Amino acid sequence: MNSDQALELFATLLKAAIFVAGPVLLAALVAGVTVGIVQAATQINEASISFVVKVAAVLAVLVTVGPALASHAVGYARTSFLAIEHVVR
Repeated sequence: MNSDQALELFATLLKAAIFVAGPVLLAALVAGVTVGIVQAATQINEASISFVVKVAAVLAVLVTVGPALASHAVGYARTSFLAIEHVVR
């Protein structure tokens, strides 16, 4: 295995990680910022409100796009396991 193949494997790893974790993190970010703006506007500073909204947003994303994320992760794992013989050489 040469350095170009190793970099390609690493780039594929990063793409898979971003694809799987990105929607969940984006939903948590959007929910947190939205709740923060609403809390600042209404002067209600309760940490549990933000937590509950973030959990609900993450669960909604996982229910809607979870199967696609899981299939992508399984496909990447399968490809990685099949590439072991080329990496070891």
